[in-house]
Amino acid sequence: MWLLFLVPACVVAVVSCLRLVRAAATADAMTDQVREETRAASLGLYETAYLAGGPSRVVELALVLMSGRGRLHLAHTGWTTVVDPVGRNRLERALIDAIGPEGQCRTGELRQSLAGHPAVAEIGVRLSLAGLATPVGIRENTLLAVRQVRQALVLAALLLVGAMTFSWPGQPNGAAAFAWFSLPLILTTGTLLMARVDVHPYTRWAAPAGQRLLEELRLPRQPRGTEPDAERLLLTAVAMGGAGAVPDARLRMALRG
Repeated sequence: MWLLFLVPACVVAVVSCLRLVRAAATADAMTDQVREETRAASLGLYETAYLAGGPSRVVELALVLMSGRGRLHLAHTGWTTVVDPVGRNRLERALIDAIGPEGQCRTGELRQSLAGHPAVAEIGVRLSLAGLATPVGIRENTLLAVRQVRQALVLAALLLVGAMTFSWPGQPNGAAAFAWFSLPLILTTGTLLMARVDVHPYTRWAAPAGQRLLEELRLPRQPRGTEPDAERLLLTAVAMGGAGAVPDARLRMALRG
């Protein structure tokens, strides 16, 4: 009886683990080529934001920058209003266009629509070509593969419980059933543990090379004899940490609106 539960548990475990191994191999091959001339100093604020938090972080940075310079008004009630309709670059123009002709829209809707805009995707493509960002397709495939292995682990555990519950009373080989079910359980658990080391870096927006550059940027170097630029420090903090790095509570509430 318990064989009816064991077979699907083993099949799902093996298939999901093979998919994860294949996803990891593809990620290694695609992100192996890194341009040696790329340095942390060559990263702009928007590139830093993408590596640290993806498209949504780029949108947050653009909102904070334009709000701080008086070109947008971010209300804590969740509305964004255009103050200056002239964008200084492609991303700002895309943001103003996304707000619409009325010059006002919900901040949450604006963030969702702009995160998928080609102006934001272009930043990711440039970073991917430089070997600093994980390509979107690889990241999504890797996340999906990890999720499938986790589901296979849960399924194996549930099928084991079902096998024990619906076995015929007095069946003598319950210990054998448990021993056989340990195979898919050990396989999926071991694969997930391996993924924490070998696969987890490819579930982030930044590829391993990009993650190293982000670590360098966490220790900013201020030239001697110069005063720190308050705006630059704020924007860098937002690029690295998101809306939580904004000291103004009302602005934080507006960004999360």
